[in-house]
Parts: sequence; structure tokens; C-alpha cells
Amino acid sequence: MTPPPPAPDDADGHRLFRDPWGVPHLRAPEPGGLAYAQGRVTAVDRAWQLEVERHRAQGTSAAFLGPDALAWDVFARRVRLADTARRCHAALDPATAAWVGRFVDGVNAGLATGAARAPEFATCGLTPGVWQPWTPLALWLGHHVLFAGFPTKLWREHVARRLGDAAATLFAADGPATSGSNGWLLAGDRTATGAPLIAGDPHRFIEAPGIYQQIRLACPEYDVAGLAVPGVPGIAHFGHAGPVAWAITNAMADYQDLYAERLRRRGDAVEAYGPDGWRPAHRHVETVEVAGGAPVEVEVIETERGPVVAGGPDDPTGAVALRHPPRVTGDLGFAVLPALLRARTVDDVDAALDGWVEPVNVVLAADTTGGLLHRVAGRVPQRHDDNRLRVVPAWDAAYAWRGWQPTPRARVDGVAVMANERGLSAPLGVEFAPPYRADRIRELLDTSTGWRPEQMSTVHMDTHHAASGPLLGLLAGLDGLTPAAAALRDRLLRWDRRMAADSADAAAYADLRAAVVRRLAAHPALADLAEPPAYPQVFAPWLALLPRVGHALNSLLRSDLLDVDGAALVRAAVEEVAATGAAGRWGERHRLAAWRALPDPAAGPGPELSGDHDCVLATSSVPGVTDLCLRGPAARYVWDLADREHSRWVVPHGATGGGAHRDDQQPLWLRGDLTPVTCDWAKLIEERDE
Repeated sequence: MTPPPPAPDDADGHRLFRDPWGVPHLRAPEPGGLAYAQGRVTAVDRAWQLEVERHRAQGTSAAFLGPDALAWDVFARRVRLADTARRCHAALDPATAAWVGRFVDGVNAGLATGAARAPEFATCGLTPGVWQPWTPLALWLGHHVLFAGFPTKLWREHVARRLGDAAATLFAADGPATSGSNGWLLAGDRTATGAPLIAGDPHRFIEAPGIYQQIRLACPEYDVAGLAVPGVPGIAHFGHAGPVAWAITNAMADYQDLYAERLRRRGDAVEAYGPDGWRPAHRHVETVEVAGGAPVEVEVIETERGPVVAGGPDDPTGAVALRHPPRVTGDLGFAVLPALLRARTVDDVDAALDGWVEPVNVVLAADTTGGLLHRVAGRVPQRHDDNRLRVVPAWDAAYAWRGWQPTPRARVDGVAVMANERGLSAPLGVEFAPPYRADRIRELLDTSTGWRPEQMSTVHMDTHHAASGPLLGLLAGLDGLTPAAAALRDRLLRWDRRMAADSADAAAYADLRAAVVRRLAAHPALADLAEPPAYPQVFAPWLALLPRVGHALNSLLRSDLLDVDGAALVRAAVEEVAATGAAGRWGERHRLAAWRALPDPAAGPGPELSGDHDCVLATSSVPGVTDLCLRGPAARYVWDLADREHSRWVVPHGATGGGAHRDDQQPLWLRGDLTPVTCDWAKLIEERDE
């Protein structure tokens, strides 16, 4: 690897280089200066994104984004995101606190420059604020407080009350608001070079700019390239340090509990009834400012279980409190971040991850000495089994936490795959992704023992839809159909089961699936679930019947708990679709709908996409609701342990929030191409402040 030319005589020696895609490569004499440089370049490149996320974490985004942001702000206040971040920051060891502080200093130094380049600030009349030492922790909490999907427990409670306790897990599936990922590790005996490969793609809601930032951080102590979370120092989830590389997926663990609380007022105070009787609860009132609307007062209450996120002392239905590890322990695991940067072996990665808190992840790692790692990292409480399923009574000591569960690990035998399925992390969770993606990845990887980095796109972009099997199986058993319906049946049974953008058969299958979903959601067996329970709006994605049916369709059609004739539903649906006609190609309707804090009403439809929810190319829509893609690969990566220069990566939009590199990787992402991870300093262009 070619070293950079001698550093100029500047304040702290940090230097910024970029590759042809605008990816920042940072160099500094020591880790603190490097953290400063990371904060500064992130603020310059993504000032608008950072300020939106800072305000969201503080519950102040409605002040410039308007009423649409109010539901989130109220939740952020009630769940005490900022206060939890301050508490966790106060508990950091001095070295980690200083390192995070240098990152924050860099953000504050770069925000003015970044804001001047971002027209969104002028549009909203927003001036960038000052980041506090705890702000990166608040951003991390904001991204992940709903990541494990605790509102699913509200949904299960609703189902159990309406359909009976046995039905609580009736809709078990990778839910409509759950994030997931693909990841795989090939040991040296499966690759062309004899060195391991790690590859995959994290699935999240697609945002513009994206949740992952390609970056390289180099100092005499370490040199790591990877995908950072903008606003958070270091490289947490996906990194290649040269001699060692790592990656993660969501373990689908259950580590957040909901408690039914009995609350009462005593003057201005509030008390909560717990195992030891009535006890004082924390209470104060905050005001959320709303652009274009009146301010909203929020009563913030916290019991000995945790912050109250639904209901209150005056609500006849009661209240619900959230208990989750960072709030309980005051530890967000941020000391892991600098430790990962210093890792040189899988043992180093393993030791660092012993301090990981949330989100709970499945980890794959490999090093150049032959070390391999496959483990779960994060904190999952030990408690009553009912805690994992439902809202439990706060006043019963049987539902208290009792320490932490051990995190499983497994031996890597040639290939390891992680795709949110029930497997390594099964003891830690309740609902997992169906096995379709994991099984398909293993099937594809087993076709060769000479894999190279450039071949990984054949796995990344695979559109085979094994999840169509159960529905097509019911379709195959139908007879006595009208001629048009019989022709559609025969056509779909000949379909290659690939959700390709140019496929009219894939569109016809999607029409059939949507028709079945809508008919099942309207079935009398589910009529009692049609009206969602009365919880705050922020939980709505977890509580609507139609999306729940769409994502759990296969399990619902096979369920013994429902008095539903699946074949009759499919018969009616195929007749309906045959009569109305399938519209065009799959890609005409399956388009990217990236989230933007300031939507552009003049923007046209997003680009066409291949793939679907249970394909390896997991471009997820909500069957029965919309064919637009809201969630998908938020990045793709291939880490080559033989030579980091042969590693590859790509993000859905670009490396920056504006300018020439705002969207320049989009065509590559759409095709499945990846850009090289350029590590030779001589091939990079230095960028100097003028």
C-alpha cells in the first residue's frame, strides 16, 4: 500500500483524500485527531442529515419539519432519548468520552460549511445548532430504539385479547417495520485465493442520504475502511481493518419489554403501582414546538420499570412503560467502537464485542491468519417467557429482569450465513425471518469453491422467490376455474419464480398475492382485528391488520388457528385478477420510494427495482398495500481478506448528501455493481480547505 505524501504543517495534521466516488479517506497522527476529522468531514458532506437526526433524537424536528414529525417528537420525549444519551455518556470511561468529544468537536467545526452547501437549511429556515458531547449517543438511540420492534408486543396483546391467548403469535413473521440483513462468510477453502471473503447487505428503510457512510479512517494505530453511521464516530457494523474484517445482521433478539402500569396522581406528582406497592414516578412536562401549528405539551412519566410510552394516569385503558437495556444500565456500549478500530484478529473483535449492547447482532468476522468468528453480540435480559410475547403486569415481581442471557456462538465450517432466520440467535428471540433468504444464499454459495469478490453480485442480486411456493401450491390444486383464470393459473405455474423488474409474470403473481392478502384481511375470522388498538401514531406500522397479513400470508394460510379455507381464498383471488388483468411488468410498480426529511412533491417515480421481500435481493414492499419499495439493501459490501484493495462496496445514492456525489452510485446499486475499496493513497485525490 502506497503511503501518503508528507503531511503539511496544519493544526493537527489530519488530511482528507477522496476516491473517484467522493468517499472520504482520512489520515491523522493520532486517534483523537482522526475522530475530529471524521466528525468534520461528515458535517461538511451531510450537514442536513446530521441536523435532522439530532433534532429527531431530541424530539425537536417538528419545529422545522411541521406536523408530520410531531408523532415522532412526542415519542422521543416520552421515551427520554436525550436523557438516556446523557446518562450513557456520563458513564463512559474517560478515554472513550474524550474520543467521542473530539468527534463532536469536528462536527461543530464543519457544520457551517456543510449547511452553506445544503439548500434544505434555507428552505426550512434552519440554522445548524451546537452538538453536545452526548449527541452521537442520542443519534444511535434514535436509530435503534424501535429497531427490535417492541410495538409487536402491543400487536400480540391486541390479537390475544380478540382471538384468544393461543393466537398471540399467529402473525409471526419478519414484520412490516422490521429491519434485517443478509451476510455470509466463505472460509479460505471456498475462495479462489484461499483467504476468506465476507459479503452481504444490510436491509433498512432506504433514506436519502443513506444510513451508511463509506469512509476510511487511518492513523499510525489503525487503518479501517467500512460503513459508518453518519453522526456516530468509528465504524461499528461493517469494517475491514486489513488483517481482520467484520459484518453483522439483525439477530432478531427480543430485549425490550413492555409493562402495563397502574398510575395515579397525587397533586402534581404521579405514583405507579409495582411489586412493592405504590411508588413515586418521575414526572415533568415538556413542550414540542410545531412549525405551522400550536405547541404541544407532553407529560413525561417514568416508573421504576421505565418511561411510559403509551397512555397515562388519566387514560382509562391504563399506561405502558418500556424497559430496555441502555435505560436500565446507563451503558450504550460505545467503548466498543474504538476497540473495534484497533482490532487486528478475530479474537480482538470477539473481545471488543463482549461490551456490545444494542442492537443485538449476529456477527461474522475473519482474519488473515485463518481465524473465523460467528457469534451473537448484545444484551438480552433474562426474564419470564411472557415478557418476550406480551405486555406484562408491572406489579408482579415474576416479570422482573434477572441478569443477562449468554450470547450464542457457532463454529464456521466452510460457509456461515446470517439472514435473520431462526438459527444461532433462536434462544434470544420470538419472531424471525422465514428461512427463504438464508436457504437460497447457502444454495448459491454451494455451487462453487472458487469464489472471487467480483462474483458476489450474483448472490446479492438473486431474485428467486421461494416464498411464492405455498401460494402457488394452493393455486396448482384448483380446478373448475373460468378459462381466463385457468390460463392465469397455468401461466403462473410455468413462471420461473424470479421477481425480475422486466417480468410480467412476477407482476401477475404480485397481483394474485395482493388479492389474497386483501381477501384474507377482510375474512370474518380476522374481523375483530380490523380496528387497530388505540396506541400512539408512531406505533401504527406494527398495528395495522393489512400489512400484518401481507407479511405473514404463508403462515396464516397454513394456520390451524384460523377457520379459513385457503384454497377458496386463492380461487376467488385468481378469478378476480384474471377478470381485471395483470398490469404490465413488476418493475413498473415496484419502484424505490426513498424517505426524505423534505419530500420533493415535484419528484417523479423512483427507479424500477427487481426483487421482493423474501428474495435475497430484498427490496421490500407491503403486499396488499403498496408495491413501492420502502426497505431494501442500504449498502452492499464484499470484504476480501486476501487483499483489501480487492474489496468492494456500494450505497443506494452516493457518498455525500449533495453535490456531484449525491446520487452517482445509484446506477451501480441498481445494476448490482460495486465500486473498489481504493486503499492506495497514490490513487486518491487530496482535498484541502481553501
